[in-house]
Amino acid sequence: MSHARINSRASAGIDAPSVTVEVHISNGLPGFAIVGLPESTVKEAKERVRSALLNSYLTWPDRRITVSLSPAELPKSGARFDLPIALAILAASGQLAADTMHDVECFGELGLDGRVRPCKGLLSAVLAGSRAHKRLIVPTQQRSLLALLPEAKIIGVEDLLTTCSVIKDPKLVPAQSGAKPKGSSASLRPVEHLNGPAIDLEQIAGQLMAKRALGVAAAGGHHLLMTGPPGAGKTLLASCLPQLLPPLADTEIIEIAIIRDLLGLPPAGERPFRSPHHSASPSGLIGGGVQALPGEISLAHRGVLFLDEIAEFPRRTLDLLRQPLENGVIQVTRARGAFTYPADFQLIAAMNPCPCGFAQDPNQPCHCTTDTIRRYQSKLSGPVLDRIDLLVPLERQKSSLLLTGVNPSSPNTLTRDRIQQLRDLQFRRQGSLNAKLAGADLMAACGISKSTTRWLGDTADQLMLSARAIHKVLRVARTLADLRNSVPVEEADLLEALGYRLRQHPASRS
Repeated sequence: MSHARINSRASAGIDAPSVTVEVHISNGLPGFAIVGLPESTVKEAKERVRSALLNSYLTWPDRRITVSLSPAELPKSGARFDLPIALAILAASGQLAADTMHDVECFGELGLDGRVRPCKGLLSAVLAGSRAHKRLIVPTQQRSLLALLPEAKIIGVEDLLTTCSVIKDPKLVPAQSGAKPKGSSASLRPVEHLNGPAIDLEQIAGQLMAKRALGVAAAGGHHLLMTGPPGAGKTLLASCLPQLLPPLADTEIIEIAIIRDLLGLPPAGERPFRSPHHSASPSGLIGGGVQALPGEISLAHRGVLFLDEIAEFPRRTLDLLRQPLENGVIQVTRARGAFTYPADFQLIAAMNPCPCGFAQDPNQPCHCTTDTIRRYQSKLSGPVLDRIDLLVPLERQKSSLLLTGVNPSSPNTLTRDRIQQLRDLQFRRQGSLNAKLAGADLMAACGISKSTTRWLGDTADQLMLSARAIHKVLRVARTLADLRNSVPVEEADLLEALGYRLRQHPASRS
């Protein structure tokens, strides 16, 4: 037989469209051609596949070989097509039976000695293949994928000869199903915590108002901005948030693992905490580059994105956060196509009130001019500020409080179990966290009386709040009412929520 085909999948963001690898061997001068929009890595497969076949004691057909990757209009990249190309050549040359490959999808880079090497972005392809009820052949080093996909029929292979044996006799190596994510701790690693080990909120001295705001943010999924002088504890408080958030669900673990796999990172079993440096490029923060890869906001999906010294980020970079803060997704458009990545993160930001940091410190003189302070604070634009729910000032704590170690616990401090209960309540009531409520669903969830509604309208007009700011106040007030186990939102909740919007630095226009 001079023609054969086998199935594989390409990488298109977090999607994995099906690709049919066809090989035709014909008479004529020896040659090798790959068609179907292959990129450089795919074109180089000829030399890898040829050496792998010869070093595996298989025959390289010394004829004209044409490889087609269809659909032809879909760009193909990466070395994942080495293994399916090699198997299709063996089937077309009669060294393998082509009828045994109809229910198989395979992926893997070939070494010159015939070994099958791992490749990036494979989890989304394996997930799509399992939904199509295919047998999936993957590099044995990537068997950790089994822990995330309990229904997938995956076979790990070490080299080309082993793969040929599996193709010839499917019963030789039985398909293995994975275990549930929570049941396989060996394959799930802790997420990198870029600010060192996580700190318990109770270990932080003072800052009771900031602790209260952090608990409210964790309970309702709200975005938070902390403003204060250097050393006030902004970074330390932000590092406590992962300890308050509930554990990930199985589906969330898979979502995070797919994004991390695109960058060659192992799957993780904890909520991500990402803290990019203010020198990060727009592509590094949002996503992009030549291959349109996900950025820091997608790596923070279902977790926390901490922007320390947010005013040091370029204003153009911060303005790119408006879409993901509002919609929970980011669309990266490049010449090769448009890719949508999930970016449903919780933003925690920190900044100084001025370049020197002491504009609001009563005990430390500030050396910045008024124009310098205004330019510094204007880096955080009004539209970005409008998308942040809680704005909290911090003050420097007294040395005696820090040195004595006396830290009376606040009655408002929340635990992870309590936050889990509050979030479960929100999902039962409206199907989402309070921070995601909008429109009629928001008003229905709040259940405020007519008199309170009139009072809020008059207050919002006096404070010149934008429509988005009013909705932010209602969402925060809904969370505050939940903390009190109150069904309707009352005036006291709205007053505290308004306080979180008014306690902000002079750059705010809300």
